[in-house]
Amino acid sequence: MVLLGNTGVHTLLAVRRVIPSPGARLDLLTAHRQLLERRREVMNLVGPGPLEPHYYDCTEALSIVEPQGHWADLGTGAGFPGIVFAAKFPEVRLDLVDSRSKRCTFLEAVLLDGGNPANVRVLCQRLEDLPDASYDGLTARALSSPREMLAHARRLLRPGGQLVLFLQDEEVPPIADFTVVKEHRYRFERGYRRSVVLRWQG
Repeated sequence: MVLLGNTGVHTLLAVRRVIPSPGARLDLLTAHRQLLERRREVMNLVGPGPLEPHYYDCTEALSIVEPQGHWADLGTGAGFPGIVFAAKFPEVRLDLVDSRSKRCTFLEAVLLDGGNPANVRVLCQRLEDLPDASYDGLTARALSSPREMLAHARRLLRPGGQLVLFLQDEEVPPIADFTVVKEHRYRFERGYRRSVVLRWQG
């Protein structure tokens, strides 16, 4: 018998929630997990420890998002939260953006093994080189500080576009040109984390 702690139970529930429908995009998640297990140390994709908390964190953070149009995961790295986003929202166009070629190579292999979803592509370039006003929404899990993410969002979002912030447990201070759409505080390992959806009023 396997005993699961709180994070383990939450992870199992999160994995069930991330699957949109039987067969819809399960292959993408499976391909991601299998390749990540095989290449994580060789390619320095994620740190030591189990992978489940990464999936759980992304799934919980994205549970309040209702995306439409064209989105980007900035500094996607190993594909968190980008691959989870792609699995959860297969109808949304998504760019996985990273400037490191080995991360891009890994993600291209994931997409290939995951059935080459037509709505997802890898952009191997610096986010500073992305065109202005390109996206309806942005995510980034561990790219930079909230202040820097807001600066990127002001340039890259179309008017009314949304930014998903992955935070520890800090509150979001009032921001003149962004409106808080939703917040979600959730337990993670020994503490709490918070995701916030902001809408740009530009």
